[in-house]
Amino acid sequence: MKIASFSDSKGRRLGLVDGDELIDLSVAAPSLAADMTALLAAGPDALAACRRAAGGKAGRVALSQVRLEAPVPNPRKFLGLGLSFKAHVEEIRRSGLPIQIPNNQVWFNKQVTCVVGPYDPIHLPKVSDQLDYEGEMAFVIGTRCRHVKAGDAARVIAGYMVCNDVSVRDWQLRAPTAHLGKSFDTHGPTGPWLTTADEVPDPGQMHIRTWVDGELRQDGSTSDFIYSVGQMIEELTTVFTLEPGDILATGTPSGIGAMMNPPQFLKAGAKVRVEIDGLGAIENTVIPEPA
Repeated sequence: MKIASFSDSKGRRLGLVDGDELIDLSVAAPSLAADMTALLAAGPDALAACRRAAGGKAGRVALSQVRLEAPVPNPRKFLGLGLSFKAHVEEIRRSGLPIQIPNNQVWFNKQVTCVVGPYDPIHLPKVSDQLDYEGEMAFVIGTRCRHVKAGDAARVIAGYMVCNDVSVRDWQLRAPTAHLGKSFDTHGPTGPWLTTADEVPDPGQMHIRTWVDGELRQDGSTSDFIYSVGQMIEELTTVFTLEPGDILATGTPSGIGAMMNPPQFLKAGAKVRVEIDGLGAIENTVIPEPA
């Protein structure tokens, strides 16, 4: 299933994407929650009700008639994994920085206020001209969990989506945590919907591409991961509880603007498209930060 958060004149709610149609769950399954986090927290019975609605005719509208929003608009946590692709580590090394594949996973927080939808604008900050893109696959937790072993991780994943881990490079370097440079408002586009885990047979074989103004900048695969999705979940749940709706971004392949010669940072007016086979695409336009 492809579960979307969407809005129209009646407000924001959930729907199922079926080709060029959307099934409005407030019509097809009105007893279900209208928010993604609450839907996932309701457990397997709620997802089973979604699947039944997908087979019916009720609530169908043209997808073009609604606005797609961030699939999980208000996650409790939004975490990103740095240096997770071998090729990305290598491109940094080629630039002259003495970096090695880390001995452990390097996670950072993105403040949840950075979350925006799949086609919303992203802001060029007033305080920096080093705005960069990072096309990534993200997954969403479906079950409250702790101490999950890598081999059991699939049972706690609700689904997958496309993410752009937008980064402000000079602010990223202000502290080892990278926290500030990853958390500017609007710098967490996700979408276009949540593709449930049963439709992603192997998250370690996903093709990721990023274009800037039609120029292909990133062309990689999660087969280049240093750590598997299962290892990511095992690492995090060793430390703290993951909850339904938590977003985990899995890192970016090579081809970021900061590593080009000379660096190619995003300017106002640039269009950034990130596409992952099987998950869809998001596209965001850079605009100057509003007053």
